[in-house]
Amino acid sequence: MAASGYSDLREKLKSMTPHRDEIKNKYVDGTSNGSSGKGRKRKVRESDDDEYEHSDDCAENREQEAGRVKSSILQKNIFTPEECALIEGKIDDVVARGEAGLYREHTVDRAPLRNKYFFGEGYTYGSQLEKRGPGQERLYRKGEVDEIPSWVDELVIKRLVSSGVVPEGFVNSAVINDYQPGGCIVSHVDPLHIFARPIVSVSFFSDSALCFGCRFQFKPIRVSEPVFVLPVGRGSVTVLSGYAADDITHCIRPQDIKERRAVIILRKTRPDAPRLDTDSPLSSSPVERPAPLKAKRYHRRAQPDAAHRPRVLEMDKEENRHPSHSRQRRHSTGSENYWRRGQDSDKHRESSGRKVKMRRH
Repeated sequence: MAASGYSDLREKLKSMTPHRDEIKNKYVDGTSNGSSGKGRKRKVRESDDDEYEHSDDCAENREQEAGRVKSSILQKNIFTPEECALIEGKIDDVVARGEAGLYREHTVDRAPLRNKYFFGEGYTYGSQLEKRGPGQERLYRKGEVDEIPSWVDELVIKRLVSSGVVPEGFVNSAVINDYQPGGCIVSHVDPLHIFARPIVSVSFFSDSALCFGCRFQFKPIRVSEPVFVLPVGRGSVTVLSGYAADDITHCIRPQDIKERRAVIILRKTRPDAPRLDTDSPLSSSPVERPAPLKAKRYHRRAQPDAAHRPRVLEMDKEENRHPSHSRQRRHSTGSENYWRRGQDSDKHRESSGRKVKMRRH
């Protein structure tokens, strides 16, 4: 987020959703119409706490916005505890297969305290993008991620179809997000040019919350007050459309993941969604299954004390995705600095006539 230059990720949506301009009025300084505007101006107190002072009108506007979010969300409790336990066992199997390197390269996306598994369709996002900003996401070429597992279709999608949540044949993309305690996902909107609406998700393993309109800051990580907080229980189905899906960001805060949690996100890609072309560096890998991935260095089981450990986010430290490149850059930079220090030392010896002992690194 910091790299994109936006202090609030919702500002990114303006270029993608022009109809959001009507929302700006609640943050506009009232002095523009000649009045003092004290009742309408949003005052920001610049402090380490990053707290906000809201006028009565601003608080009312936030309540109205929360109402818009709530009215465009549908929640259902479809899955019984027994069905949840069965599906959770299948999710554990997915994690085990990922650990064993049995999936295609772009099926598994690893990040600290959160693993992502793409099925049916996968897409580039975050640090994977060649150009940052909304609208830059691209689908991978067909066949670069594994197909949707049969158990997802039998145990999850068919239940949603029979319950009237989605029409038959709607879902062609399934993503499993596996969170450990303290994990999170920063504020975002599911790419409008990639996915049709609605966005459907089903929660497993534990209860959590989905927050709307938050703003993330890092070093240390801080999250502003949400516009709306939606509790999501184990086995609950959440359907986002309209305002909640398109006109406000949503996120998972670290403090809301107290135990291991997994969510299955079911979506439909748009027919005209852009894909990576064959000349793109990210699409140069073959469609065939690559060699098995190396075993991970840490265990993915939920640990009770993990929520109290320091958290490192994928957007906070981009080198987590490309450790080899980072090491190469550090080595290259270190070598250059070492060479420059050597030259400076030689010049110093010539001018002073004294030997200078170089420190070995």
